[in-house]
Amino acid sequence: MKTIYFSLIIILFQAVFTANIHSQVETPQLSPVCEFKQTVGLTEITFSYSRPSKRDRIVFGNVVPYDKMWRFGANKNSTITISEEIYFGQDTLPKGTYAMFVKPGKESWELNFYSDFSNWGTPEKWDDTKVVLKLKTPVIVLDTPVETMEISIENIGTASATLGISWDQVQVVYPFNLKTQKQVVENIKKVMTGPSASDYYRSAKYYLNEGLNPEQALDWINKAVALRGESAYWMTRVQAELFAKNGNYSQAIQAAKLSITAATKAGNENYVKMNEDSIKQWSKK
Repeated sequence: MKTIYFSLIIILFQAVFTANIHSQVETPQLSPVCEFKQTVGLTEITFSYSRPSKRDRIVFGNVVPYDKMWRFGANKNSTITISEEIYFGQDTLPKGTYAMFVKPGKESWELNFYSDFSNWGTPEKWDDTKVVLKLKTPVIVLDTPVETMEISIENIGTASATLGISWDQVQVVYPFNLKTQKQVVENIKKVMTGPSASDYYRSAKYYLNEGLNPEQALDWINKAVALRGESAYWMTRVQAELFAKNGNYSQAIQAAKLSITAATKAGNENYVKMNEDSIKQWSKK
């Protein structure tokens, strides 16, 4: 009995010890991660960065040295992702994701958009060829200190805004523009020219699959084939099915034969077989 009791104590001790090994104490981060997305015009701009706080320290020239490249925040690199290119004056920042590094000075800041955003902190070996864009702007001295570092998008218009960075008694602002008008005009032209063959095809196929209005679906697929041509065997296949759905089996067989011809040229045996099977079925109608 003593042996069993002792064994149970050992098992319990091992369980508690194992649980303690795998347990983890969670504490708040001094520089919590911030992620935010802002739409300007038709462009989405996303930031991810850690936000250090002043905590009664003199930040610039002390915690953050002057005239040395800084990872801009804490922990992992601060990053910016833009869905369309943006323009800082005459300089273009192409769409994509970039790490942001700054070289703070007493009078001005240099902001670098770096193509390699996988680093943790400033790269050990700085590579100027990875600097996609470099901007310089004067420092604005604030009367009231900003406790926690902040990135912001302000003064938002349909085609412009400002990128701002604020911490302690320093603020820097980088105005930028977008070609929103060009994007809108291109979208309008695309819509006003009418649906594409793919639009008609997807709509017709959806109606076919869902068993919705076969007459409307047939009208759409006819327009798709007219725009795309008979070589689009996947479209003439749907056209054949919709002719059959509307009870016009002779035209269904004709469309299926067109699909077979184009599918054979493309080497798609699956479509050839589907159409051949359908022709056999429709020929009995």
